[in-house]
Amino acid sequence: MSKAIFLAVLLGGLIVIGSTSSVWAAQIDARINPNAEKSPFSYNYQKTVFIEYPNGGKLFDELHLKEWKVNGTADATNPGVQKLITVLNKKLQSDGSHAKISDLTVSYDFHLKGRSINTSVDYKVILEGTLTDYVITKDQVKTIVDMGWRGMSTSDPVVIDGVEINLPISILKDKEPAVYDVLAGTEADSILSKSIINADFILEQPMTNWHFLFDATGINVDAATFGLDESISGFVVSKWTMGESSLREGRQVERTFESEISADQNYVVRSVQSSDQGNIAAIGFGALDVLDGLEIAGITPTPPAGYATTSTGGFPITIVYGMSGMAAIGGIAFFIFSNRALKNQTTGQQGIDPSRLVSYQTSASSGGYQTNRGEAQLADDSDYAKTRSVYEENQQSPPPSIADDREVKSKGGALPKGFGAKTESDKPKTKGTLPKGF
Repeated sequence: MSKAIFLAVLLGGLIVIGSTSSVWAAQIDARINPNAEKSPFSYNYQKTVFIEYPNGGKLFDELHLKEWKVNGTADATNPGVQKLITVLNKKLQSDGSHAKISDLTVSYDFHLKGRSINTSVDYKVILEGTLTDYVITKDQVKTIVDMGWRGMSTSDPVVIDGVEINLPISILKDKEPAVYDVLAGTEADSILSKSIINADFILEQPMTNWHFLFDATGINVDAATFGLDESISGFVVSKWTMGESSLREGRQVERTFESEISADQNYVVRSVQSSDQGNIAAIGFGALDVLDGLEIAGITPTPPAGYATTSTGGFPITIVYGMSGMAAIGGIAFFIFSNRALKNQTTGQQGIDPSRLVSYQTSASSGGYQTNRGEAQLADDSDYAKTRSVYEENQQSPPPSIADDREVKSKGGALPKGFGAKTESDKPKTKGTLPKGF
């Protein structure tokens, strides 16, 4: 019983680990060149807010026929973008990273669409910029690269050309003041005040949990003939990706916050964020490590000698143990159930008792030759009619033997015409006596 409880707890723990969901929402795409002073990156932050009014009401009157968009783009010359660069660099520094954002372009797109039962507001903010100061040390063999800059987040208001782009409630306050009056001060207000620019979960997910692949195309002799970028000529390219549901990363799902509001009618406000995803590439072969709490990657032009793994290289030991544990659970369960089945099995004779069977001869003689073929049947003849062979009905009696012929003559009986008559060919051709007894 104690073993069964232990196995159940272990299996339950594995399920819980694999079902842990993410908290934040962002998509990152970056390509780090350890041989250059700067590298490009982009972040895509998305969120959708639904305002539902199933019973009509004031929000229905205000929103169900409306549709509008607010979008724009600004570069590093914009004062709002410059302030955002400063805020993000302070956040990177607080995370222990030495990297900095030197250039940034901000794009935003907000779209409200009214319907008969709800209104949706789609928020999208894209940051595209340049990263610098990510190289910690470099020698002729290896380059140590800072990988702790991934958490580009801020909870402060971000105003670009008079439009606040980081807090969803702000655009409703500016464009739909009547709706804001209904939502202000409620739980929906706190939900809509969660920042859009938030990539903390990408930083909190250790890169050792990410999938690792490397592409060796760049080191091929004829790689230049395929039009490859000169920056990867003579190098492999390492890639780390995250975002799939697994025991390592947890279950990646959309993050949903919901609140019910009682005003002139009952309303529901629901905020949905897309799942976190990451894709980081580095020119060279990257080996992950931690330096004073900071995640780093040691990058070399080619993989170590004898390294041939092109899938997840440093497979986490927790996954190995988890798979082994699940296999052990399956084996133990198999032996437990098979042992119970063996104990419950009926002992003794199975089927028909041999003492109730008698032999039955099925073959016939042929010219004095008798076979030994036969079959068994129940001693009780009442059941034999149900199972008798259909061939017995058409089976003919065997022809009489020579002994039967002599017996008929000795009793004075007459043989059938032509039966036992001797032809001329049967008579001896020469005179003489027959052998004795013939």
